[in-house]
Amino acid sequence: MTGGLYAHVVVPERGVDVRLDIGPGACVALVGPNGAGKSTVVEALAGLLRVRFGEVRLGDRDLTRVPAHRRGVGLVAQRPDLFPHLSAARNVAFGPRATGSGGREARLRSASALAAVGVAGLGHRAPGTLSGGQAQRVAIARALATEPALLLLDEPTSALDVDARAEVRAALRTARTGRPTLLVTHDPLEAVALADRVVVLEAGRVVETGTTTEVLGRPTSAFAAAFSGLTLVRGTATRGGIALDAGGELASGTHTVPPGRPALAVYHPTAARPTRDGGGPVRDVTSLEPRDGLVRVRAGELVADVTVSTAAVLDLTAGEAVRIDVPADEVTVYEP
Repeated sequence: MTGGLYAHVVVPERGVDVRLDIGPGACVALVGPNGAGKSTVVEALAGLLRVRFGEVRLGDRDLTRVPAHRRGVGLVAQRPDLFPHLSAARNVAFGPRATGSGGREARLRSASALAAVGVAGLGHRAPGTLSGGQAQRVAIARALATEPALLLLDEPTSALDVDARAEVRAALRTARTGRPTLLVTHDPLEAVALADRVVVLEAGRVVETGTTTEVLGRPTSAFAAAFSGLTLVRGTATRGGIALDAGGELASGTHTVPPGRPALAVYHPTAARPTRDGGGPVRDVTSLEPRDGLVRVRAGELVADVTVSTAAVLDLTAGEAVRIDVPADEVTVYEP
């Protein structure tokens, strides 16, 4: 097993100042909105971006000024970018050959890496004859064949269809074993399947970090809540729930925060029920948005996902007052 990664990536011209700590054999998911600095971090760790400040350490090696080809870092990007004139096996063997391995050793490494990701039978194939998922698994094998001390996965399934993603995730689980791995993703399922911890970036800074369960189940940042598919609200704990900063109260069945303390609460939007005269805080409807066969009702900081027929019966329009009722057993209250 390789040593862990410690990195402090500082790129003032891009507004990025990020610290990362990944233990040996651990996988950290780096998530955040577009422009948050995720690609800058990946480029700096891979040695593709020369940085004047900060440091990158991998085990007992200082990689800060080491060029990309000598870092021992494997990179799997959104697209495989295989050499079109080489077979899959020769694509995978290219890395070992480039780092000084003889032809026989490179072929053995190639065969082993292709087998590890489940495409042992595709070595003779030309890249143009492979499906998207097959090509990406070959790209993962290419990274593995160099026996990297650090693995960088930069949105490795974002260009694939749903069926191919499942196959590639299985290959990635194999690839990340035994080495520190950084996963950049917009897919919460990918984070759950692969990562031990999640780091949330916004505007070039870390705004939240914790185990995958903590960040996705009890987020403290707006982005982490949206990434998890949850609605996050802020307020003050009461004996039975949370008094919202914008007025009104949500009851909670899972609640351990002492009354009077600042608190956060989350719920899934499908659990919320907009009503004209029921319970729940009163808010003005700010927007109605189609979403995965439902209608997303935004009412201030509160969100409810309802069926089209429910939205039609309520005859909701922007600017009208509505109550957002959320069952207590669907609301989790916790400390920031």
